[in-house]
Parts: sequence; structure tokens; C-alpha cells
Amino acid sequence: MTGALVVARHALEEAFRRRVFAVVLVLTVAFLALYRLGAGKVFDEVGGVGIPEQVDDRTLAGATLLGLAMFGTLFLGAVLAVFLTLGAVRGDAERGLLQPLVVRPLGRPWFLAGRFLAAGVVSGVYVFVVYAAAALLTREAGGWWPDAFVAPGLELAGAAVILVAVSLLGSVLLSPTANGIAVFMVYGAGLVAGLMGQIGVALRSETLTSVARTTSKVLPFEALYQDGLNAISADSFGLTRVALQLGPFGGAQAGGDLLWPYAFAYLAALVGLALLGFARRDL
Repeated sequence: MTGALVVARHALEEAFRRRVFAVVLVLTVAFLALYRLGAGKVFDEVGGVGIPEQVDDRTLAGATLLGLAMFGTLFLGAVLAVFLTLGAVRGDAERGLLQPLVVRPLGRPWFLAGRFLAAGVVSGVYVFVVYAAAALLTREAGGWWPDAFVAPGLELAGAAVILVAVSLLGSVLLSPTANGIAVFMVYGAGLVAGLMGQIGVALRSETLTSVARTTSKVLPFEALYQDGLNAISADSFGLTRVALQLGPFGGAQAGGDLLWPYAFAYLAALVGLALLGFARRDL
């Protein structure tokens, strides 16, 4: 375990040296500043846009805004996860940095565990903090607070950690450039499938909703995102609830009691495949 912590520390030091976190900080501050500006404008004008009286306009505005922030936050977390792991194995091996570490004294499993630990913790914490900041800005702008606060943030963090595992597995099998492209395409496929499910619910299309449910099982980071969207407005009802279930970029859908156990099992399977592939790879 000590070896894994050493690898994690060196991975983070390398990210600091390359100013990855400085760039992330600047972009995050810009994102939150733009979000606060937009949220203030929306809450100032929400009463005059012709929303039906049966719909709670403040809840609709607040949940939609925070849902959009969750979408942006997960995207930023995905970018961070990919860039912390896209060259973790093949990239370091091609540069000649990996071979001295995995022979002695660390070994391959501890090296991979250290890279996963560093990227997973950083990406998960980052996503939760940005989500919390967006929720606080939403309350400051319009006095609205989500029905559940902690659970959606944890689900976004879990989604980011799963993306870390996907990218780490890709780093064993693919070159850094190909891995980055592949992970972003997987991420986009999950969001598109969620959007298809949203359209399927609106059109009452069993085919589209079935495709969306299947994709959420194959890519559970999307299911965690949808469940988080559902949780922030879980106490709403009536037409407000109907409007919010359509949600931004994928829809608000409850994941069920087995979502977290399944996500942990999926994560363990990804890490296991990465360890198996790394053990068999000729460096």
C-alpha cells in the first residue's frame, strides 16, 4: 500500500509541475462566475415568462439551473479524469519511465493502484466541490436549495471515478491519444443515450427508453448522473415534477436501490480488467 501512495504522490506532483491544476482552477472559476451570472438573470426574469400557475417557477428554474451545472461539472470532471490517466501505462512505457518502477520495488499492481488512487480521489473531490459551489450559488441567486444535497454530489463523484477507471483501462490497451478519444466518445455515448431516454419518455417510445436503460447499465456513470438529477427535485410533484423529469441533457430518472452496489461491482470489474491487461502487457 505504501508503494501505491508513493506513486499517487508522484502523479500529483507531476500534474502540479505541468500546471494541470492551475488550468483547472482558472477554468472552474470562470465556469462558476458565468453560472452565477446566468442564474441571477434567470431568477430575476422567471416570473415573467408565462410559466403555468400549476408549476412552481422557482423550483423549475432552480432545479433546471443546478441540473445544467451538474452536466457541466461532470464534463469538467471527465476532462480532469482523462488527462490524469490517459497516458498512465502506455504513455509512460513509451517514454521509458515505467519499466524501472514496475520491476522493482513497486510491481505492476501497486503502480496501477497508485495512479487510480491519485486520479480517482482528485476527480471525485473536484466534482463534489464544484457541485457544492454551484448549489450555493443557486441559493444565493434565487433562494432555492435542492431537496437532496449530499447524495447528488456523491453520485457525480462516483460517476467521475468510474470514468477514471475507464480511462485507466484504456491506458493499458491504447496509446494516449487513442485513449483520450475513446473515453470522450464513451462519455458522449452515455449522455446521448440519456437524451434518447428523455425523448422516449416524452414520446412514450418503449424502444428508446429500453435503449437508454440498457446503456445506463453498460455505462453506469450515466445512471448515477440521472439519479442525481432526480434527487435534487425528489420532493416536487404535479406538473412541476413532470417538467423536471424531462430534465437537462439526459433526464431525471431514479436509479433504484441497486444502483450503488452495481456501480461498485462495475468499478471493481474495470480495475480487475486493467490489472489483468497490465499484467499481460509486454513492456
